[in-house]
Amino acid sequence: MKKVLLALATTLVCCYGHSQLNIIPVPVSAEAKSGTFTINQQTVIVTGNGSEKESVNFFNDYLKKFYGFSLKTAKKADKNYIKLTTPTFVKAPEKEERYTMEVTGDGVAIQGDSHKGTFLGIQTLIQLLPAEKSTSLSIPCASIEDYPRFAYRGMMLDVGRHFEPVEFVKQYIDFLALHKINTFHWHLTEDQGWRIEIKKYPKLTQIGSCRNGTILGHHPGTGNDNTKDCGFYTQAQVKDIVKYASERFITVIPEIEMPGHASAAIAAYPELSCFPDEPTPIAKGVTWAGSKEGKQVQQSWGVYPDVFVPSEKTFKFLEDVLDEVMALFPSKYIHIGGDECPKEYWKRSEFCQNLIKEKGLKDEHGLQSYFIQTIEKYLNSKGRSIIGWDEILEGGLAPNATVMSWRGEKGGIEAAQQKHQVIMTPTTYVYFDYAQKKNEDSLVIGGFLPVEKVYNYNPLPKELTEEEQKLIVGAQANVWTEYMSNPSKVEYMVFPRMTALSEVLWSPQDHKDWNDFQKRLGTQFKRYDLWKVKYNTAGVETK
Repeated sequence: MKKVLLALATTLVCCYGHSQLNIIPVPVSAEAKSGTFTINQQTVIVTGNGSEKESVNFFNDYLKKFYGFSLKTAKKADKNYIKLTTPTFVKAPEKEERYTMEVTGDGVAIQGDSHKGTFLGIQTLIQLLPAEKSTSLSIPCASIEDYPRFAYRGMMLDVGRHFEPVEFVKQYIDFLALHKINTFHWHLTEDQGWRIEIKKYPKLTQIGSCRNGTILGHHPGTGNDNTKDCGFYTQAQVKDIVKYASERFITVIPEIEMPGHASAAIAAYPELSCFPDEPTPIAKGVTWAGSKEGKQVQQSWGVYPDVFVPSEKTFKFLEDVLDEVMALFPSKYIHIGGDECPKEYWKRSEFCQNLIKEKGLKDEHGLQSYFIQTIEKYLNSKGRSIIGWDEILEGGLAPNATVMSWRGEKGGIEAAQQKHQVIMTPTTYVYFDYAQKKNEDSLVIGGFLPVEKVYNYNPLPKELTEEEQKLIVGAQANVWTEYMSNPSKVEYMVFPRMTALSEVLWSPQDHKDWNDFQKRLGTQFKRYDLWKVKYNTAGVETK
């Protein structure tokens, strides 16, 4: 009975603290206390040995941008301080994102189990700041202990359909940091555009980064804008973005699509196709801009039959591309796509049919598995691992692959049962290109995904055993940009659903409460206004 009463008391303290403190995502433990501390231009940041530069820089940049002032650093202070401390010893990796925070009338003390943990504590401090511009920032006194539920907390951005400028990519990374999301999945290649400079293959950006026009309205469209659409990131820009993310303790995982979604690469190098001399297939009903001869970058959305031919020449091309990609991205994982690969070209290709017989494969699904496993072996030989969409299960899963389950949770369940690591990203809960309200007045791909449904998602399927659930390393939301042609539209589609996702991925499952979350969103909406970002309020009652 005593244990029950203690648990109830703890729950009441935690819940009370959450509501009083307005923190998103909800911490593991948060107790609001009496009194306040005021951050002003005389407040100093105490760092001791000065090793907290990432946290200091991020916090000062935030203060300067949204409140108009920044703070000086000091080696010690007895009052009016923000003290950042990270132990010199290394704790267990699973606890490296843990931090504690004490706010008293004299100041703020944040201690992380690693520099990453300290940085995450800064994000909680930002959540405590008032959402209105001022030079005197009063925050409540509190005691907090916090660490994440999942190790992998991700957001994807598709820049293949619509290119986004470097400045917005950095802003997007800042949004992730502010929500304690630690992985940026950067979707860099598509049928509609190749967005990363590869020096050995200059035509990828000379030809593959441009399309002659884009359909208007929903696929297949009501016409074409007849406007050339171009854009790619130089390797210097990529390095700068990866460095920018690392300073925020965010890992950038690049995605190079294969064997499907390869029209832009094939437009640049037709020999990568099963049928180099055939013109690019155009979807029925699409109004096309410019030449229809030869291989072209696609101007409409959807899935197309012209995919990579699994030849030695193609594998050499992809190995060369991946060599340059790996030199730019230090991440353990390289995402190789693997989704929506039509098999009709492979079925009518004499080369592919002979290859199936030569390798003793069952069918075209087996050929896809052969393709993925060939790439995986190469990446493994370079010390990297692959992530692929759940279609990589077709024909047999590559030995060391991590599966991103997007067609519901079925693929993730199957992969976990086969002892593979899984990242959950099902359309039903985390596809942020879906409508946020039933009668959406903005052009979207379809589907309905209100913020409440995102918030109520639990990435651990009940079908798995407790041991199998440990293979679910986390989840992420995907932002496909067929109908997001500018940063404002991306923001509108992302907020507040990213905020809901942050609590799904960070907070203990038993701490989540939709009604309480809505109340805290009221403050967050004011913070969006401070940030000057677009957002949707559909389905949220903040009072």
